[in-house]
Parts: sequence; C-alpha cells; structure tokens
Amino acid sequence: MSPVKTRQRLSEVRYEIRGELARRARELETQGRTLVKLNIGNPGAFGFRAPENLQHAIADRIARTDPYTHQQGLPEAREAIAAFHARRGTPNASAERVFVGNGVSELIDLSLRALLDPGDEVLLPSPDYPLWSAATILNDGRPVYYRCRAEDGFLPDPEEIEALVSSRTRAIVLINPNNPTGANYPRELLERIVAIAARHGLLLMCDEIYDGILYDDNAFQPVAPLAGDVPCLSFGGLSKVHRACGWRVGWAVLSGDNAVVGDLYHAMDLLGALRLCANVPGQFAIEAALTADDSIRALTAPGGRLYETRKALVESCAASEHLELVAPAGALYGFPAVVGDAAKGFDDHAFALELLETEDVLIVPGSSFNVPDRNFFRVTLLPEAPALREVLARIDRVLSRRAEAAGKVVPMKRADKSAA
Repeated sequence: MSPVKTRQRLSEVRYEIRGELARRARELETQGRTLVKLNIGNPGAFGFRAPENLQHAIADRIARTDPYTHQQGLPEAREAIAAFHARRGTPNASAERVFVGNGVSELIDLSLRALLDPGDEVLLPSPDYPLWSAATILNDGRPVYYRCRAEDGFLPDPEEIEALVSSRTRAIVLINPNNPTGANYPRELLERIVAIAARHGLLLMCDEIYDGILYDDNAFQPVAPLAGDVPCLSFGGLSKVHRACGWRVGWAVLSGDNAVVGDLYHAMDLLGALRLCANVPGQFAIEAALTADDSIRALTAPGGRLYETRKALVESCAASEHLELVAPAGALYGFPAVVGDAAKGFDDHAFALELLETEDVLIVPGSSFNVPDRNFFRVTLLPEAPALREVLARIDRVLSRRAEAAGKVVPMKRADKSAA
C-alpha cells in the first residue's frame, strides 16, 4: 500500500517548542541523562502549583462535572469573565460574548477558522508565538509579519504595520506581554495600532494570557478598553498567571459594535457547538481565579521567585561577552541574542542541538518564532534563580568554544581570574 498522504500545508508549520529537539531530549533521558528543559513555559513542571482555592473550587463541584455544558462555557464562569473584563473597561462586556475553550490555543484556532477565507492575511508579530502562524496557515490564511526588533525593545512600529495592510488583510494580532521576548506594549503604541484597525476595518486579536505577569514598574494595558467599537477578541486563561496549564482553561471575549461583530459571534458559536463544549471541571475554577487575591504578584515582586530568576538572567547576560538581552518586562521568558565572535556563522538550531548534547540543556532556537535572524534563543524563567545561573554558565561555555573556533581566544572574565 502507498503511504497515507497528509495535508500539504503541514509542511509550512513549525513548532520547535515540542519538535525535533524535544524528541532528541526524550531519547537522551531514556539513556539516563538528566536534562534542564527550558523549552516550555510549563509552571507545574518546575514545582509551581495552582492556588489552593482554585483546586478546591474544582474538587467541591466535581459531582457537577459529568454532563456537557453550553458550547460557550458554564454560565457562572462566563459571568465571572465578563465581570472581570467590565472592571478593566471592556465595552459591552457580557457573558453572551464570552467563549470558554480548551486553553487559548483552541480558541485561537477556532476564531481564525471563523474569520478566514483562503488567501486572507493576518498581520503577526515577528517574533511570534508560533501557534499563531500555524493556526493561520492551517485555516488557509497567510501570515504577514511586522518586525519587533531588539533595538526597538521588541516593540513594533505602527507605520510598518499599516504599510503591510492589503485588501486581503483581516486581522492584527498582538501578543502582550509578549512571548517570546517579554516586551510590554505601552498605551500610546496600542492606541496607534487600534487606530490602524479602525481605519482599515480590521479585527484586533489580543493574546493577553500573561496579563498579570509583569516586573518592576511595568503595568498591563488591555486593548479592548482602547478599542471601543472596533472589533476585538481578547484571549486569557488560567494556564500562566494561575499556574494551571494542565487544566486547559482559556477564554476569548468579543467586544466592539454589535452590528460589526454579530456574524463573527455566530460563526464562533457554531464552531464551539461542533466541538460540543470545553473541559468542564476546570471551568469551576474561573470564578475563584478572577475574584480572589492576586496570587502572582508575590512571585513577580522583588524577592519573588520569578523576579529573582529574571534578575539572574539579566545579570548573567550582562556578564557574558557573548550575549545581549532586552530585559523582559513581563511574561515567563527571555530572548537573548548571541553577539560578537560567537555569532560568526551562527546557526541557532545547531547551537541548540550542541547545547543539548554537550551540556544537557534544552532551549528553543529563536528562528522557531518566525524571525529572519538566526542569533536568538528563548529560555523560560521558571527554574530557581541558581539553576538558571548554572544554565547560563553552560551556555557561555558553548559560546566560548564557538568564539575560539572563530579565531579569537576569549579573555578570562574577572571572576575566572580571581579564582585562578
């Protein structure tokens, strides 16, 4: 028999976060190797737990979780999400406009399926979270990238965004706070992007899953209150801020003029009905998550675990002759660049494989996030600070070997000299 043919467009899809390098890591683990896996923002894998009040909210209602629920989600969960968005200033926030899904990932796919005809274009940030590119491609759309450059703090240029708008453009995607860079978009920038969407009749699709994870004096600005009548989908969930990835609980809130978003609402409702409903047990935690005290703040404030690990990353990159970093303002990642002699002839995938094979560290090559440059990589901020400092020391060892191979003997750092 001939091999079963698969969809051609899958050849255009990349997801290295769980791809070839992750498969090689599993092979090494079966050989008895102990790896430090920094490829996935998975808090539970690093000892984080969802808050106890969320766990109890599910356990206390487990007897009610057997039946299907409404395709848009449990009524009380949707009411809680709508109230949360109303407090943030989202216009026309109501339970009717809330869709609960099996994580934000499902809702990204569902909303793009509702929106796109073959050949329609979606403006995506570069770097992006690659699910956005994959979902656009697999729903027969075309990703068009606007650059978010390191020299600009990984913030986009609104003029560049507008220059990319064509007659086929349907939406602008914003990932804020950003994965993979940790950039946090200021209000003025978001207002300019909202104005572009208004001028061209575009949907704003706002991935705000990291909305509560911010460092130093950074504050989160949601897009929907700025958008007003401009159609906007705001995505959030329990996986990151509330450390409950495995529960697969996400939501999308549709805002904007009723006359403009009505067809999109009905399309999303239809697609939601076709998959019956989202995971029911996890939905019972939504109200508790959105009305309880802010449990993430203690982790992101000075002395908190995420803050201290971020500090370790910033300090380690500053001490390295081979790395430059735009300090992440939010989210759970850093996106360092390899510079200097170590960057000569640098290939991010080959480097990631060498690091895995020789130093037992799994990272994600930067090009996996749809950037044209090949000198970036992503790490998570989830390990303890000392563990991440050790990882950066291993990374520096590999980069020092590469710099030496490029024809330069790297001078010892001050710490090395004192040790000698």
